[in-house]
Amino acid sequence: MKVGFIGLGNMGSAIALAVAKVAGIEVLLSNHNQGRAASLQEQTGGRILSNQDLVQEADILFLGVKPHLLPPLLERLGDVIRQSPSTIWISMAAGVSLKQLAQYLPASQVVRIMPNTPVAIGQGMTTYALTNPALAPLTEQVLSQSGQVKQVDEELLDAATALAGCGPAFVYQWIEAMMEAGIAHGLKAEDAKYLAAQTLLGSAQMVLESQKHPAQLRQEVTSPGGATIAGVLKLEKEGFRYAIISAIKAALKRTRQLGE
Repeated sequence: MKVGFIGLGNMGSAIALAVAKVAGIEVLLSNHNQGRAASLQEQTGGRILSNQDLVQEADILFLGVKPHLLPPLLERLGDVIRQSPSTIWISMAAGVSLKQLAQYLPASQVVRIMPNTPVAIGQGMTTYALTNPALAPLTEQVLSQSGQVKQVDEELLDAATALAGCGPAFVYQWIEAMMEAGIAHGLKAEDAKYLAAQTLLGSAQMVLESQKHPAQLRQEVTSPGGATIAGVLKLEKEGFRYAIISAIKAALKRTRQLGE
């Protein structure tokens, strides 16, 4: 199976690295960003082609370009798209709906996804939507080395984008803040980073494996009159919960704007 990539930014490159780990797949890379393409070619063993040649050769083609650049790109490729009716198109453009994509591509051949950058190490969370159910197994097969993959209704995909697609940035800010607090109280920077990252990793795994609500897990850590409840109360006073909710709301609003 030949899988092509047009758009080799951070997300496109991360997905390409994950897809390259799937057995039986040959990776094809766009020549637009020569430096990034050459680096990915070295890591994936893929071939570098023009966009036109990519469309002609690829069985599946990922679109990783920015939302406002997608329509003109697809217009330029219109003739070769019409000559390749069996190609499956997987768009990563935030906010660009399946209906909008169907103006340029066969509606039955389009999948809309939103991954996050941890796909590069096989720990990503990718959500996807489509109109043709027959494409679901192939989509999940191609993304099988990227981490977790979950189908959602398209009307929920922008919300999933704000939560999981943008979420790593919020988590990195959280880790950075915990690091700075540790450093401020005498920990070495590397030790503080390790403690903070492993704490979030282990806590997240507890949520996934215990089947308990996060509130219950928090209560199990929080002893009456102890250090943890003092910190929890301070987080509530400083608006920690509201800040996270507001950040996701702002990300959702911007995601929808990008698709207009």
